[in-house]
Amino acid sequence: MTFRNTAGPHNEQAVAFLSGSDHSAVYNCSMEGYQDTLYTAANKQFYKNCKIFGTVDFIFGDALAVFQDCEIFVRKTVPRGGLVVTAHGRKYHNESTGYCLQGCTITVAADLKPFISEYSKAFLGRPWHPYAFTMYMESFIDDLVDPQGWLDTWGYNETTFCGEYMNYGPGASTDQRVKWRGYHVINDPNIAKYFTVSKFILGNQWLPETGVPFISAFQIL
Repeated sequence: MTFRNTAGPHNEQAVAFLSGSDHSAVYNCSMEGYQDTLYTAANKQFYKNCKIFGTVDFIFGDALAVFQDCEIFVRKTVPRGGLVVTAHGRKYHNESTGYCLQGCTITVAADLKPFISEYSKAFLGRPWHPYAFTMYMESFIDDLVDPQGWLDTWGYNETTFCGEYMNYGPGASTDQRVKWRGYHVINDPNIAKYFTVSKFILGNQWLPETGVPFISAFQIL
């Protein structure tokens, strides 16, 4: 099933799919838009084998969500427009929300590929609110991603959490990543395990009844 917003890159925010339901699971779906494609408004959510297309902040919201084995495509935007995958919106330190992208691929969409040299590099995310929480683990990161990895537009680099664990691909090196207090390169699996499906969204307790396949722990051993 495809959810598509055809407003185009010139019309700024235009959501293709919004979910605020608790214990929701989305499987084998495609969400296609430009800015703000997928709005994960609230609660526990799981996305498996989905394709998500967009330009800036195209996965955003304040849900507690895992994206597992999803294909993330960065599209062609307006000239001099920004390219940012995620914008998590956790406002308060005592919230238990955040994103984990596990086993995903972050790469260039077909419409951008011929023009990629004309655009600035993309970013894995930017904190939308002070306590934004975003983790990339065991994912393929293509070379369209800026070596700094992350963007701070609103001044939240001290309080946010931006993490990376065991990613690979030409854009996955953390050597030139941002030096924020809130940025973390995680090498210890005993820490990284808390971002897996079983821990992060307590998926073992509710995902089996949905019938959606999932991997509860690490994918790369």
